[in-house]
Amino acid sequence: MFSSLFKRDDTFYTLLEASAAEARNCAILLKDVMAHMGADTSSQLDAIHQSRRKHKRLTQEVTERLCKTFITPLDREDIEHLSSALHKIPKTVEKIAERLALCPVQYANDIVSRQINLLDLGTVEVVNMVGALRKKAGMEHIQDMQDRLQHIEGDGDKMLMDLLRQLYNGKADPIEVLILKDLYELLERAIDRCRDAGNVVFQVVLKYS
Repeated sequence: MFSSLFKRDDTFYTLLEASAAEARNCAILLKDVMAHMGADTSSQLDAIHQSRRKHKRLTQEVTERLCKTFITPLDREDIEHLSSALHKIPKTVEKIAERLALCPVQYANDIVSRQINLLDLGTVEVVNMVGALRKKAGMEHIQDMQDRLQHIEGDGDKMLMDLLRQLYNGKADPIEVLILKDLYELLERAIDRCRDAGNVVFQVVLKYS
């Protein structure tokens, strides 16, 4: 028992990588919900719910292992912080999917698609950055990925402001404004969640460099 307690457990890398991959899977599944708006989206929503449940189990396993493991490959607070940041991505994506399923099909516009594509790109960078932890990638490589993620997040912020400007200054129906503002802000928040996870990875690598 004690030998396993003091053995360095690299399983944390595997769990964090699986967590990032599942967050990305949720973003991919969100595209499927978007593609079926106006039709029965129950199977697409169910796929998102299942992915989210799988992600929650991974988060729980990280927490349990931290309680049972004495030596971790990274500081335990860093593992907790990253696991928590990753947890928030599919949680927000699930909310977006539920809103899209309720949303009248006429609001499935090109703007929403562009935001979903940005989210997709953000999750790609998160997967790559989390994977770089085990590989002990150099600071320059991490910085490149961090810069791309910040750029994606900046595009998301700019897009949100442009969209709100159009909504507030156009002749949109109040209900349309309410629905689209809710969608736009949720999507921007999901992109922010990707940035937050990337920031944790960046800070961890900076600490160990």
